[in-house]
Amino acid sequence: MTITIAVADDQAIIRAGLVKLLESEPDLAVSGEAADGVEALGLVRETRPDVVLMDIRMPRLDGLEATRRIAQDFPGTRVIVLTTFGLDEYVFEALRSGASGFLLKDTEPEHLIAAIRLVATGESLLAPAATRRLIEARAARSAAADATLDALTPRERDVFRLLARGLSNAEIAAELVVSDATVKTHVASVLTKLGLRDRVQAVILAYESGVVAMDEKVSWRADGSGLHGDGP
Repeated sequence: MTITIAVADDQAIIRAGLVKLLESEPDLAVSGEAADGVEALGLVRETRPDVVLMDIRMPRLDGLEATRRIAQDFPGTRVIVLTTFGLDEYVFEALRSGASGFLLKDTEPEHLIAAIRLVATGESLLAPAATRRLIEARAARSAAADATLDALTPRERDVFRLLARGLSNAEIAAELVVSDATVKTHVASVLTKLGLRDRVQAVILAYESGVVAMDEKVSWRADGSGLHGDGP
């Protein structure tokens, strides 16, 4: 199966480098390039790619707003935000707007390729090097978040806490001594009740609401590519 990718970045040299890298992989195909958010939206509308590699700071329409509109209008297209350490606030908002994850622009090529394949299957990814700072910067508890969590049953809260720590469905099943199918049902229910697109947004809500503590361990992929999790 071929994964189609749109590349959105206002710097032509970066787009060229990404396109060359992606086209070197037999299972990846570039559906087009965009130099700003307006072009990115048009490209997604026209080609419906599986994944968009999205820069944040672009003219006319930035990657943050473009990500929000893609998540709303084209739910079948996943967005990976490419950023630098200096853009933490923008990244946080992009994730809340529906991005499936983010990576730093100096990510090793093999990790970027792995991330695209991972996100294309419906999983989510966060770059571990920057995630901690990003979440801590915005992790104030809120009454609204607490009220939202009241919709969950006690078992769903257990599942929410574990998936927010980065555990896969199989790992959650082992922790709670239930079947994988039962966990999958609970995860789908949790995401639906909380109005969350995927596990990336679950992690953010878990930190905001205090369900996951600042010093609590979060599980990362062994290859260093980021937080992972099965689809619902």
